[in-house]
Amino acid sequence: MVTTLKPKLESLEDVDDQTAHQLVGQATELVSAEVIPGYRAMITLFESMLPEATHDAGIWRLPNGEAIYAANLRSNTTTQYSPEDIHATGLAEVDRIEGEMLDILDSQGITGASFAERVRSVMEDPAHQFPNTDEGRAEMIAYLEDFDQKVMAIAADYFITIPPQPLEIVRVPEYSQDSSPGGYYNGPALDGSRPGRFYINQKDTADNPRWTLPTLMIHEGSPGHHFQISTSQLIEGVPLLRRLSPFNAFSEGWALYSERIAKTDMGLYDDDPLGDLGRLQAEMFRAVRLVVDTGMHAKKWSREDAIEYMISKTGMTTEEVTREIERYVVWPGQATAYKTGQLALLEMRQDAEEALGERFDLREFHEAVLMNGAMPLDILKDNLAEWAATQ
Repeated sequence: MVTTLKPKLESLEDVDDQTAHQLVGQATELVSAEVIPGYRAMITLFESMLPEATHDAGIWRLPNGEAIYAANLRSNTTTQYSPEDIHATGLAEVDRIEGEMLDILDSQGITGASFAERVRSVMEDPAHQFPNTDEGRAEMIAYLEDFDQKVMAIAADYFITIPPQPLEIVRVPEYSQDSSPGGYYNGPALDGSRPGRFYINQKDTADNPRWTLPTLMIHEGSPGHHFQISTSQLIEGVPLLRRLSPFNAFSEGWALYSERIAKTDMGLYDDDPLGDLGRLQAEMFRAVRLVVDTGMHAKKWSREDAIEYMISKTGMTTEEVTREIERYVVWPGQATAYKTGQLALLEMRQDAEEALGERFDLREFHEAVLMNGAMPLDILKDNLAEWAATQ
């Protein structure tokens, strides 16, 4: 806060130098007197708890742990799926996706001792990386902008409402890149004063090889989060809550669904097998989450079991996987929302296609999903069944 406060104050015309100096001084004193001691107190608390901590990773180890986890799954997925249901679904999806990835790796002559090593080899191939320089970073953003234009050129063939809010592609600020993910999206301001923004982490451009970028762009930008969040702001005559996106399974499920239709409907990977590999790698990451989250919290997997499984199926580094697994340890159920949401949307679409037959219109289906706002998946399923009945 202190580091960024001074330049922000300097940009304000009605704050003079003396006032700005006083405000920075006050902020510095508050951080020193209040914030830092607070963190030290947290560290002391954690150190005092350490002798009582066990190595078990799952929430099952706590009183009422099984019930707590079941409730967390219901809250995060907004469905009634049990841990057993989600675990079995994850295993099936991992097997399917691995098979499709192996087909591409074979066709591209990418070899290795194991599936994970083959994925790592193409991740680390310098031929697919942008230079880790200011010029390389600018080239990466230009590539993303060109791809987004390609998507938007055909978007009207698949969507009725196209968000009028612009989308900017910008670098994650350097002061926060160490603790930021590879990419994330911030929605536009409700009053239209700020566009939607896709932030790409460019600390090390090798983290995002060229063949992974189309799927990341689709997920965070169009028709993923940008379409879903921006169009929800256009809904009229409903409470503000309906125009926001507090349901993770809906919003993340839509972004993953967008990755799928980029392949199956929009044809964006028809001439780009490595781009399709990137799509599958991203989907594999979310499928593995179903397995390891339920594995630790319901099936009593150890932390090490979960790390080993995730490495073997994703090709991610040990460091990357460890950070992910330790997040799932302390946030039971949250990581299951992404893939659960995607699969639910695909199932709802299939139901609508079967109900409507030749009358099914993909553009109308997407309008029914997006222009009613985010909601729990069970409610969305009822809504879409009612929508199909009116077509």
